[in-house]
Amino acid sequence: MVDLAFSTNAYTRHALPEAVERIADHGYAGVEVLGDEPHAYFPEFDEANEEDLVAALDNSELRVSNINANTATGYYDDAPPSSFFDPSVVTADDGDREWRVEYTKRAIDLAALTDAPAVCLATGRPLPGTPPERAHEHLRDSLDSILDYAEEHGVEIGIEYEPELLVECTEEVLDLIDDVGRDSLGINLDVGHAAVYGEDPAEAIRRSAGHITGVHLEDIVGGVRGKHYHRIPGEGDLDFRAIFDALDDVGYDGFATLELYTYPDRPDEAAREAYEALSGYC
Repeated sequence: MVDLAFSTNAYTRHALPEAVERIADHGYAGVEVLGDEPHAYFPEFDEANEEDLVAALDNSELRVSNINANTATGYYDDAPPSSFFDPSVVTADDGDREWRVEYTKRAIDLAALTDAPAVCLATGRPLPGTPPERAHEHLRDSLDSILDYAEEHGVEIGIEYEPELLVECTEEVLDLIDDVGRDSLGINLDVGHAAVYGEDPAEAIRRSAGHITGVHLEDIVGGVRGKHYHRIPGEGDLDFRAIFDALDDVGYDGFATLELYTYPDRPDEAAREAYEALSGYC
């Protein structure tokens, strides 16, 4: 059976412990921790912050579904436009790329501390000067180091594909997993990302059977080939009955996490409405 979780990335106007407690109020079994500002930006997330998080988890009795290390916006004092994923594990600059590898290892540390099963990681984009073939070389080198560390700590790494990134669809992430050949590498499957790329989310789930480390849920207006804007389930056109049936068909029994960072002005409302829309499928 799938358990519902909610990401703290909707609660960016609240401190991390408060976000955890608010999410617990809406009936969720789990919480995804944003591994970035303003919650767990790892260069600044110290032992006291860890203790506060653990206390909030203990008080709320929530489990951690995932550490979301897709972005590292805290890296920049004045972030350039659309820098959400940069520096990434495919960035051309060796120093910046190594910084991102070490950042991901700190996410793995937090996953181990909180008993989270996985860390999700976006590949980033092949920027000008870094053609895709070279970016793939950087990705493989980065993953070798990250996966060695993840395996030592009993944590899985889920690649989250997204249109316009180096790895942007189900076929590409499955090819990467096959190429790397390590059981610790899987897919954090965002159903909305599958849809806006033009895939049937239920079919993407079935194709990914045995490799899913986590699931992100949101609705998309227009469904397949719709615009990439995360909506509360019921406000778009995705077929969540088909999505949950597919998760059941492949035997997935982990967390499905609502990722509604698009509602920072009303996260409690988004969390409540999403739970009401989806809890009947679990």
